[in-house]
Amino acid sequence: MIRADCFRGSVRLRRTTTDCFFFGLCAPRATVDCFFSRLCRLRTTAVLIIFCIFAAPTLSPAYPLTSAETKLLQKIEYDALQYFLNHADSRTGLVRDNSRAGSPASIAATGFGLAALAIGADRGWITHDLARANILKTLIFLESGAEQSHGFFYHFLDMRSGKRVWKSEASSIDTALLVAGALTAAAYYPGTEIEKRALKIYARVNWEWMMNHSSLVCMGWTPETGFLPYYWDSYNELLILQALALGSPTHPIPPSAWNAWARNEDEYHGHKVINSYSGSLFTYQYSHAFIDFRNLLDIDINYFKNSVEASLANRDYSLSFEKNSKSYSAFSWGLSAADGPGGYRAYGGKPGQGIQDGTIAPHAAIGSLPFTPKESLAAIKFFYLKLGKKIYKQYGFTAAFNIDKKFYSNEYLGIDQGIILLMIENFLNDGSVWKKFMALSCIKDWIEIAQLQKTSTAFASLKL
Repeated sequence: MIRADCFRGSVRLRRTTTDCFFFGLCAPRATVDCFFSRLCRLRTTAVLIIFCIFAAPTLSPAYPLTSAETKLLQKIEYDALQYFLNHADSRTGLVRDNSRAGSPASIAATGFGLAALAIGADRGWITHDLARANILKTLIFLESGAEQSHGFFYHFLDMRSGKRVWKSEASSIDTALLVAGALTAAAYYPGTEIEKRALKIYARVNWEWMMNHSSLVCMGWTPETGFLPYYWDSYNELLILQALALGSPTHPIPPSAWNAWARNEDEYHGHKVINSYSGSLFTYQYSHAFIDFRNLLDIDINYFKNSVEASLANRDYSLSFEKNSKSYSAFSWGLSAADGPGGYRAYGGKPGQGIQDGTIAPHAAIGSLPFTPKESLAAIKFFYLKLGKKIYKQYGFTAAFNIDKKFYSNEYLGIDQGIILLMIENFLNDGSVWKKFMALSCIKDWIEIAQLQKTSTAFASLKL
């Protein structure tokens, strides 16, 4: 039999196992007329025509913004950029992990910073000369001055010397985020020394070595104890690591590694999610800052749709404590790893551990803006208009707040500002980061190696 699918005002007819037609009402009238014209020319029996809206949850169709909303999002993105301008070392370019005095550099924050500089220049907020100079300075230092092992950078580095601090591990995920940021910056300046050095840093990473002769990628390695006992064995932010490791032109991991990690599904309030252990929203966002999953299928999993469901489940879980905490409401939600009143904790929703104490991280709802524009925008406006200067300062929204405990952080984390900036950029600027990243040869190779299917569905028609 034949099925009709609508996407972007067009109709495809394809065979199905039952003798019926399905037609989505999202197409314009001219498309409907065309469909019926084609239908009449088909030879078929027992035809049942069903008019329906697609039952699957929509993936945030083009969301209309008011002028005031657009300006607010632009302001938040611009202010987040200032963190990477003011908290990068003038000589090395390394970005401070957090805004506290004496903080070391974070390699992941540095990766976000490289992408942020290129975006800032593209937006006209800084000059291209400044962006190019700062990006190149950072890449040169990463190539020759920053401490690393087998291409993997240590999680935390001294801002000035680039030496390992705090006995931190050579981190696989933080290196992946650094490389993703470097390749993003390079995509804004193709054919330049920036691209050459970014590719050289990427080529040096020995992803296969980090597998430690196993089927999974290890989380890290230290000179004192060797490989950590923890591996990337289930769904979380590992997607960006897997993509870069499988697509590596020099030290790729075997194709079997893509299917070696678990995709555990659970449900909360009707939201079925391939969930991370912690349930922290950042685990559903970081890979999506770079990779456009909207029209990619991993057998039957669409990871963009998965992040939509995870974000909605996180919001519902937050609201389930509304009567117990003043922090939560329909306009105030978002559980993700953050610096709370008791220090850094892996706050998260269900499915997952579901750790909460009334502490909300603004970056959580903002990072889900492409997934849940209506709910995220409502939270953003509440945070900005109602809580205002309590949590919005020089670089935008601070790390976290807890109204019950009268806790309003004054600090910033580089990775928080990074996910805020990149997700707003993708949302406001028609997926600009996604477009550049998806054009990389290594990402195209990953899609082929992992045997991901490209689809043209209603989900893929999202225009931000």
